[in-house]
Amino acid sequence: MARDVWYTSADGLKLYARDEGPETGDAMPVLCLPGLTRNSKDFEAIASALAATHRVVCADFRGRGRSQYAGDPLAYRPDVEMADTLALMDHLGITKAAIIGTSRGGIVAMLMAAQAKDRLAGICLNDIGSKIEIAGLLRIRSYLGNDPKFASWDDAVKALRSTNPGFETLSNAQWLIFAKRVFAEENGVPRADYDARLTATFPSAEDISAGKVPELWGLYDLIAPLPLLILRGAKSDLLSAETVAEMQRRNPQAQAVEVADRGHVPFLDEPEAVAAIQNWLAKADKT
Repeated sequence: MARDVWYTSADGLKLYARDEGPETGDAMPVLCLPGLTRNSKDFEAIASALAATHRVVCADFRGRGRSQYAGDPLAYRPDVEMADTLALMDHLGITKAAIIGTSRGGIVAMLMAAQAKDRLAGICLNDIGSKIEIAGLLRIRSYLGNDPKFASWDDAVKALRSTNPGFETLSNAQWLIFAKRVFAEENGVPRADYDARLTATFPSAEDISAGKVPELWGLYDLIAPLPLLILRGAKSDLLSAETVAEMQRRNPQAQAVEVADRGHVPFLDEPEAVAAIQNWLAKADKT
């Protein structure tokens, strides 16, 4: 049975997380951090798979899902989200956790490796790495900040299909599940489930095209020797196979798994993703 968690950030925002699985025991707690416009709903499947043996806490970053929107949109930054994550761990009395970081959540996890490594038992990077591809950033920039008005869930699914390449094998039912994780329902119709002002701290299309997005190799290198799993959607436009190969070269202990028929990002319900996470978590349990 999942438990709702409410806690307060350093600047007074009311933030939300979902807590599932045993609250005590020897198994390492798992903390799931979502992507830029995503929220705790993305982790429903993997939380269910792990919660029989592990405590699984799935966060809504500020301005997403059920968490309060920031007064100042310039606070939508990975370093602030890292501070919120540490506040969540403190609120729950979690000294150390294994982190599953999807996209933006993975960047937050890498920041934690640099600034709070003693709180980490391992990191799983879900379709994010040390170099972020221009094509994927431009695609995200093309819809970020829009406030779509949908008349129905069918409309929401159509919009999702148009902005999420690499998922061509999904059934109509799977697309609807996907949509209900991305959007929220308000007055019977779907709406964006994040603050459109996230654009305030996201690179402009001009800067992205000019290559003015820093690479994260310095942060990445600090993860070692923690257990590390790199998941990549086989059709991802944000994380390239070449970048994954270089990440493994720099950290030979890192495990990398490609998830078939997935773009950015894998859902973490795919058999190969679940098996890889369980294998990685067994290592993190010993940290």
